[in-house]
Amino acid sequence: MAWQSYDLDRMAQQLVLNARARDSQSLNQSYKMRMAVSYGLERFWGEHLRLSGKEQKKSDYWKETWDDLVKIMKKAGVIIPNDIVNINNIRQVQTMSEKLWGLTIEEQRIAIAVLTQLCDCIVWWTQRYKVGRLVDDSDS
Repeated sequence: MAWQSYDLDRMAQQLVLNARARDSQSLNQSYKMRMAVSYGLERFWGEHLRLSGKEQKKSDYWKETWDDLVKIMKKAGVIIPNDIVNINNIRQVQTMSEKLWGLTIEEQRIAIAVLTQLCDCIVWWTQRYKVGRLVDDSDS
């Protein structure tokens, strides 16, 4: 079986560019994402809920990253839950959390490894695209 990159670097670059286009302050979330990986899938997934409404652009960055992880894992043959959840609906939040906890240990380990690499790529692109490093075409 050959090595499959699953376009992690390309996805990470696009995530960073999208975040920068929305709000350059959101890029600081890249480092927080990388640190949060070690706490597990449930906590990483839940961070977009915590930020939702209060810091929506940051929440969107976390959610887009999660959505891309789900796509990557599907290509790899591992289905990661990604229910639409209303932060105010405790049953929805609990159901989604239980689905994440219900993944096999092997699925969790694979997903964490992929998420770690995706976040490493995000941090790398963040370092290249910090404010002041890119010029918007409209600025010319």
